[in-house]
Amino acid sequence: MRILAVSLLAVVVGVPALRAQQAGGSIDVPAGASVVLQATGDGVQIYSCTDAAGGAKWVLTGPDAKLVDATGKAIGSHFAGPTWKLEDGGQVQGALIASKASPETGSVAWLLLRAKPGSATGSLAEVSFVRRTETHGGAAPASGCAAGQDAGKTVRVPYTATYTFYSDATKK
Repeated sequence: MRILAVSLLAVVVGVPALRAQQAGGSIDVPAGASVVLQATGDGVQIYSCTDAAGGAKWVLTGPDAKLVDATGKAIGSHFAGPTWKLEDGGQVQGALIASKASPETGSVAWLLLRAKPGSATGSLAEVSFVRRTETHGGAAPASGCAAGQDAGKTVRVPYTATYTFYSDATKK
């Protein structure tokens, strides 16, 4: 019975907190987290025009970007999942924790993601968090998806962003 009460309390307290984080909470990584890797994503955000109850709208289907290091060398890719895969085989998938509007108009939001359990492998095995900042471009277009006849159209919107991968010191 105690376990049930504690579990219910965790749900009552945790669900509103998670909603608050997703609706614009802090994108700061937890104290003690340390940088594993930082790379620039350079590619496109892909949107599909979807006919919804409130009318047609652009829906993100995923990114298609290369990851480059500070010298400009391609080191991997970023694609739907969201997933980051390095050329050495290291890979991690993320789940949204929080987002914050980009300070630059027309740019995708800055994000904090948690590594999905069991998804971090190889050289990214220690990654617990991924943060996207310094975004330029990539936001859904303001037009071109207005009616049912537009449904199914896709657009590829160029963007760049900084991706920082962090380990969680509390897991060591």
